[in-house]
Amino acid sequence: MLKLSRKTITSIAAIAFLIFLVSVFSSSFKNTSQRVFKPHLSLIDMIKRELGGIVFFHRNMVDSDRLRYVVGELRRKLFEMRETEQENLRLKGLFSFKKNSPFRMVCARVIARSPDSWSSSLIIDKGRNSGIRRGMAVVNASGLLGRIIESSEDTSKVLLINDPSQGVSAIVQRSRQEGLVSGSLGSNLIMRYLPNDAQIAPGDTIITSELSRVYPRGLLVGKVVSIGKEFSGLSRYAVIRPSADLSGIEEVLVIIP
Repeated sequence: MLKLSRKTITSIAAIAFLIFLVSVFSSSFKNTSQRVFKPHLSLIDMIKRELGGIVFFHRNMVDSDRLRYVVGELRRKLFEMRETEQENLRLKGLFSFKKNSPFRMVCARVIARSPDSWSSSLIIDKGRNSGIRRGMAVVNASGLLGRIIESSEDTSKVLLINDPSQGVSAIVQRSRQEGLVSGSLGSNLIMRYLPNDAQIAPGDTIITSELSRVYPRGLLVGKVVSIGKEFSGLSRYAVIRPSADLSGIEEVLVIIP
């Protein structure tokens, strides 16, 4: 067995004691430094967090503004695409009607409406330069709209059939009963001068008659909604719903005789 000398044992004990002291003082120093510097480190961490929040807030705000702009542009383009699609559908129907019609027609756009509360008229972007004259009938793919009452070189004024001063000689398509359709500035028309025994009923189709001096015969006017008696009791009247939407006209066809 190896036998250690007293001097060796003393050296080993001294080294072990030094290691123990270093370990104790190191742990103590670590705890002390943490207690001393911890408040300062916490303050630094808080400042870093606040600065980071400000930087990220500004960046997020810029990103949010950019995204809102992109969304706005996409919505605008989508709206324009839908408008173009609707316009193409309207024009397709208009040109199909023009192609299959026996009449010669000129297509025009509506550029203004009359501000008068006692009349119902609109302005189109075609006039005498396009062969349009006063008295010509105006239609669209849905039916009769009105007639030209004024014409300049490049524009014309259209009086719609729902104007009170407008009168259209018309017949019931089924029974050939004749009457006069006039406007009321409302959504419906009135067919007057119908005898009490007139063959007319709700749902009947009304078209222009050959007695009209302004409109070609056979143009679709509308459908009968209801029947009533005049105050005199000597005749009846019919409420007619126009076949064309007179409040949403954007393009028209002018019939050239």
